[in-house]
Amino acid sequence: MDILVLGGAGQVGTELQALSWPDGVLVHAPGRSELDITDADAVAAALEARDYRAVINTAAYTAVDKAESEPVAAWRLNALAPAILAAATAAKGIPLVHVSTDYVFAGTKPDGAYAPDEPIDPQSVYGASKAAGELAVRTGNPHHAIVRTAWVVSPHRGNFVKTMLRLAAERDALTVVDDQHGCPTSAADLAAALAVIAQRLATDAAAPNGTFHCVNAGDTTWCGFAEAIVAGSARRGGRAVPVKGIPTSAYPTPARRPANSRLSTASLTEAYGLQPRPWQAALDDILDRLVGPVSEGVSKP
Repeated sequence: MDILVLGGAGQVGTELQALSWPDGVLVHAPGRSELDITDADAVAAALEARDYRAVINTAAYTAVDKAESEPVAAWRLNALAPAILAAATAAKGIPLVHVSTDYVFAGTKPDGAYAPDEPIDPQSVYGASKAAGELAVRTGNPHHAIVRTAWVVSPHRGNFVKTMLRLAAERDALTVVDDQHGCPTSAADLAAALAVIAQRLATDAAAPNGTFHCVNAGDTTWCGFAEAIVAGSARRGGRAVPVKGIPTSAYPTPARRPANSRLSTASLTEAYGLQPRPWQAALDDILDRLVGPVSEGVSKP
């Protein structure tokens, strides 16, 4: 079974290629120079070249603040490309698994986590472009799974964990926003879930289509996440520096951030039997890869 992965150079795409897939599953992840997913003819030709049983799209314009000044680029990759992919995969009868984001919500829900069927209300160019991409997939290919996620981290590329480790090594104290709540998500765990969904859609006509959320279990703030990263690094011999919480108002950005990015994974569990592990356990795995194992005589929390 051939599966096409788009966005293979990103965090999730990298982890998809690193997975131990079942015998007989071949993953193809062409780079941007090999396949321009904003070119309808190129996408159609790529799908003709092999008998793909599923397509997983992790490609996205994710520079949230830069999107405010580059809306055309954001919409091209986040809205136009999914529309092209949806039409092309539908024409071939191929299921499409598409990764989306918590930014499609306003993030103003006072308590609790967002369910997939709650109304969306993006507050940024990035969020609006991703919402448009969702709509394109939803209307363009009925055989789809849209998987929203949030706060994705890994040992790869730039992300919050790597940034905090770098800053902790450079500074004597960190200041981090403490009034935005969300669910940290391991790119490896997300990739594993996407693989399960794609294989089910490719082999089981009764596999559920629709929109799902996939994040690690539990939630925290960016400050709480930073504290856990620094503490975990310290258990592995890294520097232990204090982390101070600040309000969002003290750290203005071009794009508005959701105050509440919590996502409910209940429908994912019901549909696919997937139960994400706690974000703290996922963070430990990432720190093991980035910093090293916990120092002898020090226990994990």
